Amino acid sequence: MIIDDALADLGPRPPGPVVQVLGRVFPGIREVQAQTEPYAAAWRLANRAALTATGPLWVALGDSMTQGIGASAYDRGWVGQLSERLRAGGWDHRLLNLSVTGARVDDVLEAQLPALGAAVRSTGPAALVTVVIGSNDVVSPRHRSGLADRFAAMLDRLPDGAVVMNLPNPHREARRIDSLLRDRAVSGRVAVADMRSEGPRSWRGLLARDSFHPNDRGYAAMADVVGHALQRAGLPEPTS
Repeated sequence: MIIDDALADLGPRPPGPVVQVLGRVFPGIREVQAQTEPYAAAWRLANRAALTATGPLWVALGDSMTQGIGASAYDRGWVGQLSERLRAGGWDHRLLNLSVTGARVDDVLEAQLPALGAAVRSTGPAALVTVVIGSNDVVSPRHRSGLADRFAAMLDRLPDGAVVMNLPNPHREARRIDSLLRDRAVSGRVAVADMRSEGPRSWRGLLARDSFHPNDRGYAAMADVVGHALQRAGLPEPTS
């Protein structure tokens, strides 16, 4: 099946040489990195179930933050926690998580958006699309150059009404992306999940043992931000 081929193209990037070296020195980094394959496998199983189920479809695109790396379980990241809240609020949905640990904006363009297209052709339009991407680009000088242009190309290919998170990073490219998102939001093309103004003022006590990824509490704060964006946009409509 086409959707099977598209999903097969999604897989975690191996950690870079710096992370590999740090993982040998710091147990916390090694412990969190060890979640990558088990969490990816768990989402693959959940995705298969979602594709054979019925009901409104939420498709999540992104990187390790959307995989839930750093959380106590694969479904205790911001996606799993927000999904639980939405179901409790009356939106009974299917969740297709196409994120990939280590992903950059190019990976969304080249693999995740084609997988989204295949899923839509297979099961019908997505009721909700969320995107959390760019952190792995903005922290790397090699991938930072031209990031806003690549981000704009990604936005051009998203369905109208997609919820896209900005980047709290202070770098100039992150600020350019924030301006870009706000311009698109004015036109109604996207809804902004605003980590820059609504995210935690301090991440003390909200990070996993690698001091980079959120823990369960940090992901709950991210779920709050995305939830606020959904409320402002009137998304999604309850199913009961």
